[in-house]
Amino acid sequence: MSLRVFVVVGAKGGVGATSIAMQLVDELPSSGPRFIVDADLSGRRAMAIWYDVAKELDLGRVPGSPAMTNKGSLSIVELARSYEDGFVVSAEAVEQFAHKLPEHGLVVVDAPQPFAATVRPFMMSAAKIIVISEPTLLGVGSAHATLSAMDRFGIPPSRIAFTLYDLRNNAELRAREVQESLKFAIAAQLPAPRERGWSRTFGRFVDTLAATPELDPMHDLRPSTANPIGDRRQARRPDPVRPAPVPFPGASSLGGASAGAASVFVTMPPATGDVAAAERLKTELHRAMLTKIDFLAAARAHTDAGKLADLRKQVDAIADELLASRKDITSAEHASRVRHEVIEEAMGLGPLESLLHEPDITEIMVNGFGNIFVERRGRIEDTAKQFVDDRQVRLVIERIIAPLGRRLDESSPMVDARLPDGSRVNAIIEPLAIDGPTLTIRRFGTKRFGIDDLLRVGAVTPPVIDFLRAAVQARLNIIVSGGTGSGKTTLLNALSSFIPKADRIVTIEDAAELKLDQRHVVRLEARPPNLEGKGAITIRDLVRNSLRMRPDRIVVGECRGAEALDMLQAMNTGHDGSLTTIHANSARDALSRVETMVLMAGFDLPVRAIREQVAGAVDLIVQVSRLRDGSRRVIGVSEVVGMEGDVVTMQELVKYRQRGIDDEGNVIGDFEPCGVQPICLARFEELGVPYDVSTFQLTSIARKEPTWLR
Repeated sequence: MSLRVFVVVGAKGGVGATSIAMQLVDELPSSGPRFIVDADLSGRRAMAIWYDVAKELDLGRVPGSPAMTNKGSLSIVELARSYEDGFVVSAEAVEQFAHKLPEHGLVVVDAPQPFAATVRPFMMSAAKIIVISEPTLLGVGSAHATLSAMDRFGIPPSRIAFTLYDLRNNAELRAREVQESLKFAIAAQLPAPRERGWSRTFGRFVDTLAATPELDPMHDLRPSTANPIGDRRQARRPDPVRPAPVPFPGASSLGGASAGAASVFVTMPPATGDVAAAERLKTELHRAMLTKIDFLAAARAHTDAGKLADLRKQVDAIADELLASRKDITSAEHASRVRHEVIEEAMGLGPLESLLHEPDITEIMVNGFGNIFVERRGRIEDTAKQFVDDRQVRLVIERIIAPLGRRLDESSPMVDARLPDGSRVNAIIEPLAIDGPTLTIRRFGTKRFGIDDLLRVGAVTPPVIDFLRAAVQARLNIIVSGGTGSGKTTLLNALSSFIPKADRIVTIEDAAELKLDQRHVVRLEARPPNLEGKGAITIRDLVRNSLRMRPDRIVVGECRGAEALDMLQAMNTGHDGSLTTIHANSARDALSRVETMVLMAGFDLPVRAIREQVAGAVDLIVQVSRLRDGSRRVIGVSEVVGMEGDVVTMQELVKYRQRGIDDEGNVIGDFEPCGVQPICLARFEELGVPYDVSTFQLTSIARKEPTWLR
């Protein structure tokens, strides 16, 4: 079998195309070496991060050429680190790279949308171009644009495998409705990965692709004039180097030459002034649309497919009309790009859309319509983004909360919600927010931080992790304590990986954030009251209910109220091995917070009785903190040992001692054991949990690289 090429493209962002590509390169049969090509020009570097080869790719990178490194038997190829680099890597360089590929093997390409000329060599030789879309109204609209673009390229339908992937389990449409709307056959329907039947369905999909007959390269593809849509941060960079357009020879580097094929040019992004003009134009278009369309009513009617389809048509028509009347748009490419971005922002989250695609942003903060701040690498910075007015901010908030059944109005001016990718959202409006609607989005990375990641960035040391592993396996009750944004949830996720696979775990959260790897997990989420103020289900209600669900472990995302009493009772009545987080500045403060929250339950309990409950239930408190350089770190591990009089006694086992700041502003310090023997060692021995106490020794660590934990 000769070299086989499969191109995977998402009809829109966030539909799981990259994850499908990475699974296909593992699952598809191959008689030779395997290559996976990251052709995304927007700077996300998902594959470099996932395979942990970013440094190797950067060290071996030659300017103007694709970068490649190996991870075991797999070769990872990266066409660009960023949008700007995407145009430095020319189509000619990609073709020269493709010429060097072996005659036998497998190539899977994660392609951008719209297509750039740099992926044309792979497209021409693709056995199948796999278009991934989600079964939602927006997904269908994006799929229509993608399939139309492929038709303009001259790609025959027989080369396209249109695939529905319900990644978020939020299907709005049936497959039959999608097929009728697009007039295009569906090759496969993939459920969410956690759904039953995923492995079997994906296996059949792989078998179908593997059975694709070998076909001749598509030499007669028509030229593309579409610019790729990518990160526009380069507009604020000083004097970027912009090479001249590079003509692309019409030959296919993987399957012969064709002298008659037309030339395609790698078009450059507009100059800085043009980008600023484009941003002003987009703001004008948004303002015009807001005067003509009631987006707020449309957002609240999110379940009405007909109304959403009408809204899409109105947005399309208004964008076309306004762009046609603008004489400062000098090219079809410029108009096409602006139109695409305006529509995506109008139907999406406005000026926040591009920020949500920047992987190094961990927090987005909107203070009224004119001020948008982000946290990047642990530090807060201003952005040039802004909304048109407060009404557009309200529209974005409504789009986020409407699918979740939440509400935001004068009678309920605060709301917590989450985005489909798990990012946590908080919004508050007037009259509570004096300067206009305020929106805060806490983002979570696409790759979950595991134990190895925590060790790599210096958040904790191997001896401390080894002790916490033994504590989790010995079913100690653990509280992770820290301030806002200190990494509590990240550490809780990492500690959960030590829970045995056979245990039945019930997670309880206000807004679902935890991502546990075990299969036997029941996820519960609290529900706010409805429009009549009824129907609320609190975390306390869920904790009580979980006791009837035969849990081996109960994991509460965050204790912040009366549920602390039920949690303590659960820990004291056989449900040991539970985990939770709490907001507190120290281990002692964490116990005081638990005591205060138990009193919030409304029972007139003596303070001593509460403290006896705490002393009997809680075994360990792990304190985490965000240091002045933006890094998150475990700064102490304390053990609850009992009562002395009316006081809960603790002993500190490990503490982090800061030694100073290096020349780059990074915190330098040591993890030090406190010279006491943990009482829980007897528990380890009773349950047969392996643990070598000699590993609990002085360990010095200096921070080597930033850690942006959540």
